[in-house]
Amino acid sequence: LEGFNPCMIVELSATPPKGANVLVEITGQALLREEMVKLDLNIFNKASPSWQDTLLAAVAHRNALEAKALEYEDETGDYIRPICVIQVERTGRDQRGAGFIHADDARDYLLTHPGVKPEHIAVKTSGRDDLKEVNEVGGLLSRDCPIRFIVTKQALQEGWDCSFAYVLAILANPSARTALTQLVGRILRQPFARKTRVRELDESYVFCFQRRGRDLLQEVRRGFGLEGLQGLDPTLVDESSGAAPTEPVVASPRRRFRRAAKELVLPAFMVQEGSRGASGEWRLVDFEEDLLSRVRWQDMDPSPLFDLNLGDTGRRELALKAGLDVEPLFEDVDAKGLPVKEGVIDLYFAASHLADIVPNPWRAAGLAKDVFDALLEKHSRDRVGANYLFVLEELRKELGLQRDRLCQEAFRRLLESGAMRFIVVANDLGFNKLPTKIETAMTRQANREDGRPYQASLFSQMDESELNGLENKVATCLDKQARLFFWYRNRARQDYFVQGWKPGKIYADFIMTLKPDDLEANDEYHQVFVVETKGLHLKRSADTTYKRSVFDICNAHAKKTDWAEFVPAMQRKAVRFEIVDEEEWERKLTDLFV
Repeated sequence: LEGFNPCMIVELSATPPKGANVLVEITGQALLREEMVKLDLNIFNKASPSWQDTLLAAVAHRNALEAKALEYEDETGDYIRPICVIQVERTGRDQRGAGFIHADDARDYLLTHPGVKPEHIAVKTSGRDDLKEVNEVGGLLSRDCPIRFIVTKQALQEGWDCSFAYVLAILANPSARTALTQLVGRILRQPFARKTRVRELDESYVFCFQRRGRDLLQEVRRGFGLEGLQGLDPTLVDESSGAAPTEPVVASPRRRFRRAAKELVLPAFMVQEGSRGASGEWRLVDFEEDLLSRVRWQDMDPSPLFDLNLGDTGRRELALKAGLDVEPLFEDVDAKGLPVKEGVIDLYFAASHLADIVPNPWRAAGLAKDVFDALLEKHSRDRVGANYLFVLEELRKELGLQRDRLCQEAFRRLLESGAMRFIVVANDLGFNKLPTKIETAMTRQANREDGRPYQASLFSQMDESELNGLENKVATCLDKQARLFFWYRNRARQDYFVQGWKPGKIYADFIMTLKPDDLEANDEYHQVFVVETKGLHLKRSADTTYKRSVFDICNAHAKKTDWAEFVPAMQRKAVRFEIVDEEEWERKLTDLFV
């Protein structure tokens, strides 16, 4: 633009650059006075570790808003159809099932809810744009448009807003710090730039989960600033680092380790296809097909929830109410409006919410009915209805624990019968072999605690972000051991895992090999250790206890003489699985090398 030699350049921007000569500033307060934005912004921080619980609350709240919108239309004739924008972690066609929340996961979960039809959901990604056709036939504001949910990852973060968008569900990992910052403005525009005088329809709503209160407040402040709504807080956090993005580096194993690493095959729990005869091929155990399918659902007992304590007005949860005319405060507020209608107990909705725990919807509805019937004998229907979501979340937790117990029993029966074995099988799965190459960001080379480069790591190139503080200490200790042959930082959701009796796979942190005692031996290594590190705060957690139990079984079966019968090269090796706690990691590792 400067090349045109203009007399003046005038820019309209929500975020003028630092040092700009601002001639006219429209403040957030001015926008609010002109009734252009939906404030206050209500943020519900779900403590549940389940993203389905967060999405459930967002869906129910959107439904409650639509009921308010229909009442408003009856009185005024103005049409509003509240829309929920859902942010997921993955959208690519080949990225589903890798431990991240995919757009198709959110879409499938929405379709389990009564009243949600396929035409109510639009997916907006770089590779799929369901909104394009809608925009060509009247747009999202049209009465003929059926869309009530928009699933996206990043496609709506800039340059898009819709005044019917009221609810934002953040399903991305809590460590993704920019999620709320970039999406908060998508739901702020007030329909028709005119307040409805209905409080619920004049405010906006965000549902997220497992975020720290202080971090959440900072994200809200930052988001308001990036949307040109300064006034909430004069101090905004600048996340720009000024560093240019770097291309990933493709690394190969060190030359002296390549042959041994290529031949190493790690054991896994395997089941045999078809008959138990020699013709049956061994395959990796599948949680749903081999364990969940063997659960006796009639053994589930919902009675522990029959005496559940209920509050007067429903569950109280951490929420943030942020506006431009008041200092934002964290406070305990009632999750009002979350049930579709107070006093209504929807067993179909309950069954859909429990679908990933109890796949049989009739059994799930029956379990929910037993709990609600028992509670209705002790409490009024209004009180039970007000606690509807709270009861569902507690039921989900209880049934999840019972499912794990029943899956553990199925797991044990398979092992005892011989239908499942912990063995080494050489096949094309690839998960139980070390990688022949890796891609690493290489923003900064990982080094030992003393600053020296790692010498015994399988790959010489490794970014420091791949090791946390405890892992760096462990890696440094391993690197100094004379008997160590090589070690490898096992990557979660990419490399070797152990499938236990719970849905999630166990990805250990380190795989290391030890040289034989006999220096004359032909083998470069004779023992393999699979090591999981745990910080102090996780030592006695349920997850750590579960992993110890699975590793104990792995060790017991790895001692059997036939565990490596299908891979002769591994028959001369020993494999051990270990949990290393932070308070005793150095002693534990030293013992392994004795």
